[in-house]
Amino acid sequence: MPTEKQKMLAGQWYNPLDKALVAERALARRYQHQFNQSSPDDAVLRRSLLSHWLPDTGKHFYIEPPFFCDYGYNIHAGNKVFFNFNCVVLDVAPVHIGNNVFFGPAVQIYTVNHPLEPIKRRTLLEQALPVVIGDDVWLGGGAIILPGVTIGAGSVIAAGSVVSKDIPPGVVAAGNPCKVIKLITE
Repeated sequence: MPTEKQKMLAGQWYNPLDKALVAERALARRYQHQFNQSSPDDAVLRRSLLSHWLPDTGKHFYIEPPFFCDYGYNIHAGNKVFFNFNCVVLDVAPVHIGNNVFFGPAVQIYTVNHPLEPIKRRTLLEQALPVVIGDDVWLGGGAIILPGVTIGAGSVIAAGSVVSKDIPPGVVAAGNPCKVIKLITE
């Protein structure tokens, strides 16, 4: 029988109150607290915390605190990734971030879903779907990325957009719901 973590990572309905998952989130919260309270002058401490808290990140990975996530180990980022202030990544499922990706302030990535039916929601079960962000993407401030979304390489998501469906490569997309508004030409 699979563990709750195995079900979570497989995109199945799982119990987030499982003791092992609660302990993993608590550890992430301790790293998050230390990181978010650290001095801007203590780059060595910040790098050390990030290497333990978000172990699968490339070179020149930078976060402006505060930053919040559920686990940290489900965030997989390439080189030259920048998160501006106050970003949230609910990394219950994997979040894959390419190279040269920029997050404006208050960008939020959600991988977790809850049942739509109120009776089923009372069970507290959750399900998670991965999010993929391609190389050279810029997400404007306050953008929200919903579970299961892929954003194609080179695209720009306008500030305040709610991305509920996949966005192709090389476009500017905006709105709620987010839609392609123009192609990017070089």
